[in-house]
Amino acid sequence: MIAQPVHPTFAIVGHPNKGKSSIVATLAEDEAVAISPDPGTTRIARSFRMRINDQTLYELVDTPGFQRPRAILEWLKQHERGADARPQVVREFVAAHAKDQRFESEVELLKPILAGAGVLYVVDGTHPYGPEYEPEMEVLRWTGRPRMALINLIGAGDFIEDWRAALNQYFSIVRVFDAQRADFSKRLELLRAFRELGGGDAGWAGALDRAVSALESERRERRRRTALEIVELLSDVLSFREVGPAPEHADQRQLVKELSDRLMARVRNREQAARRVVQDLYQHSRLEANEAAIDLLTEDVFSERSFVMFGLSTTQLAMTGAATGALAGGVIDAAVGGASLLLGAGIGALLGGIGVVFGANRLAKVQVFGAPMGGMQMQVGPITNPNFPWVVLGRALLHHRLIAERNHARRESFVVDASATAHSSEAIPSDIRNRIARAFKRIRQDAGLSTADREQLASDVELCLKA
Repeated sequence: MIAQPVHPTFAIVGHPNKGKSSIVATLAEDEAVAISPDPGTTRIARSFRMRINDQTLYELVDTPGFQRPRAILEWLKQHERGADARPQVVREFVAAHAKDQRFESEVELLKPILAGAGVLYVVDGTHPYGPEYEPEMEVLRWTGRPRMALINLIGAGDFIEDWRAALNQYFSIVRVFDAQRADFSKRLELLRAFRELGGGDAGWAGALDRAVSALESERRERRRRTALEIVELLSDVLSFREVGPAPEHADQRQLVKELSDRLMARVRNREQAARRVVQDLYQHSRLEANEAAIDLLTEDVFSERSFVMFGLSTTQLAMTGAATGALAGGVIDAAVGGASLLLGAGIGALLGGIGVVFGANRLAKVQVFGAPMGGMQMQVGPITNPNFPWVVLGRALLHHRLIAERNHARRESFVVDASATAHSSEAIPSDIRNRIARAFKRIRQDAGLSTADREQLASDVELCLKA
């Protein structure tokens, strides 16, 4: 009698280099799972538990690939004592070959199955089916454990139907699952299929139902915490100021540039800090080091391209400004040197005389005032450009979408198609956009938000994250 694990446990088995570790990384949300195109990367069985709040929802065992399935099957048949004794014969094989290096991989992958794990057999549906897979599938059938086959998609070929026809003869459940591209909904769909492996075991099904519920709840909490972090980011970057001495005969333009450079550096650093928080929330703490130079999100937040891709168009700026009463006329702004500060064609053809558009190609407020100990000081900031907070928000929304839907099997850099969209903030519904615009105005006027206003802005940002 096999003792059942205290939580649902699945052994991921199959041929070498068919994506077993990718499936483990995806379902366990674990970047620590070793993934490599080289066969034999996994040499010993290793467990990965999916936990939320120190509660184990389920466990996945990454195993080595089959090396000598035909030899094992021959041994099993030589010791055949009837179908009812087959699981025991498999157990005897493991005991007899525990120290036999020829069967090291098979012993490792069979141990968790004999300990009560369900079997998830992984094949690559982009390569043809062949009879060489049948001995290992037959060995798994001898274990007597509940079995599901997963048709993974690693390359560009399509042999899914051939695989399905063969797998249906050995496995009660066959599913197609792209470990590299499966989003959150696909992962939940697979977990719901896992519950069928328990047969009539109500405890197994109940545990997996609780796992799905816990993951959905965690997803909502991650989205809420992301929204709060984005609110903090916006509140900070719209309040930043840089102050420095302004001697009477100093080059004022150079002083403005130096203080503006410092201000922009603070904004960039704060945005990167917010990204790290979101990546940590979704268990992607290692992703930042892998971002490609061509990734749209590595574009400088102050560049013309960022304003074109993420900000509002001139028309929408005017409409939103009219709806919120956000007139910018009369503000003394600084248009310091450097193309990165001028919006150019992105916000071109400005409509002179419309308040929120007036001065839209300028960056930040500049003031010169007397210092307490004498002399003069110059202050650059806060950033008054009306499109700037929309750029920051749009970039944060895109970053969240990429992180939230990226699974943990993907180790390459993520790349955004910069031609796919423009003025992405315009996709926000007008009623939400107007409320957000009013929050931006209050942050600038009051250097922050009340508790109630902060909660409202967080709720609106969260609605944008769901879209």
